[in-house]
Amino acid sequence: MRRKKVVLHNVVMENYAAEGKSLARVEGKVIFVENTIPGDEVDVLLQKNKKDWGEGIALQFHKYSDLRVEPFCQHFGVCGGCQWQMLPYEQQLKFKQQQVTDNLKRIGKVELPEIMPIAGAEQTTRYRNKIEYTFSNKRFLLPEELNNPAVLADENVAGFHARGFFDKVVPIIECHLQNEPTNYIRLAVWEYAKEHGLSHYDIRNHTGYLRNLLIRIAETGEIMVNIVVGYEDKKLRLPLLEFIENKFPEITTLLYTINTKKNDSLFDLEPKVFSGKGYIIEKLEDFEFKISPKSFFQTNTRQGEKLYQVARDFAELTGIQTVYDLYCGTGSIGIFVSRMAKKIVGVEMVEDAVKDAKENAQLNGLKNSAFFTGDVIEICDDSFFDTHGRPDVVITDPPRAGMHEKLVKKLIDIAAPTIVYVSCNPATQARDLALLDEKYRVTKIQPVDMFPHTLHIENVVQLKLR
Repeated sequence: MRRKKVVLHNVVMENYAAEGKSLARVEGKVIFVENTIPGDEVDVLLQKNKKDWGEGIALQFHKYSDLRVEPFCQHFGVCGGCQWQMLPYEQQLKFKQQQVTDNLKRIGKVELPEIMPIAGAEQTTRYRNKIEYTFSNKRFLLPEELNNPAVLADENVAGFHARGFFDKVVPIIECHLQNEPTNYIRLAVWEYAKEHGLSHYDIRNHTGYLRNLLIRIAETGEIMVNIVVGYEDKKLRLPLLEFIENKFPEITTLLYTINTKKNDSLFDLEPKVFSGKGYIIEKLEDFEFKISPKSFFQTNTRQGEKLYQVARDFAELTGIQTVYDLYCGTGSIGIFVSRMAKKIVGVEMVEDAVKDAKENAQLNGLKNSAFFTGDVIEICDDSFFDTHGRPDVVITDPPRAGMHEKLVKKLIDIAAPTIVYVSCNPATQARDLALLDEKYRVTKIQPVDMFPHTLHIENVVQLKLR
């Protein structure tokens, strides 16, 4: 038998939980509800119903929280780009600070110093230097559009995936996350495709020509555009690229990528240069970084600078230390702290990223750096230390999944006097801090908000050898 649907009526959300959920207590049970904020009064449809807790969605709002403000984007709540536009920015920062505190205390369960106030962003819109738009032949229909015969689901659109849907795209009129000409370029390509009959990609059937549009806009003013298509057809490709080049002369690098795969990853593909030098230059302070089409770089340049300044301060460098930059990517953190270090040693699994790191080191005139491709666990042995020196400071900036347990054990064995742990996921960071607690104590904590109006939060922790 199918389980009976359980609906809880007039539930008042009491506190922020994390990841866009608020919580309430109903008859002693904790209920987590998505897309609500403290103060909302809602009817909740339970999707998970355990003994001590439940999880659900808001069926109906009876009262909106006094904390709410009017979202500034017409697409808010539909596309997956922003989740918190209904909250004043200062309130967003309070919830993010609370998220870091709760994660470190409840998951890490280690002794903590006072957590510094979160470093907020001065610019809360148009802050992204990179955006990826999707072309699709399946339009996401809003509730009011479902029964409107004038609005078709089978329609060519350009925008972002609807939240929770891999095959439906929200047609975006104006996105507030990146500076212009980002919207002008997307809309112009979409109009061109409509006029010239260019098909849009069907992710289910893996057919269609236009797939993605990637735009990078640097603080230096340089602009990179990479148009991704589903197959090679020179008769379609050349006129499209010429149109983009002529329509937007401010684009400094125009590329195209042929993607015949069933997924959108560019990791194993090679973008081709149509015009320009094939990369752009970005700056953090007075350091320059070459950004290739597949390079990872902090998506918010100005807040990335602030994040790296915190990491540099926490490293407490005096010019005599050897710094190991783990998960170094294109070498940005290591290069950023290099002037205060004796030597920088970067380690990264992705070969292309290490190549970029070496070029970036050369671009900034570094004489005291070395970058290596491979797994830290395998590379960092006694012979490696004999050649390059043991680290006085380790800076680690892992992906959202955190550090592998073997790497944590490796760090305990290496026993560097200072570790600076930069994280984009305080929950996995807290787990790793609990493992490091065997030899390290947490001495400084600084949250940094890289992505206003979203749920994401970065956190920097300084650890000292016991």
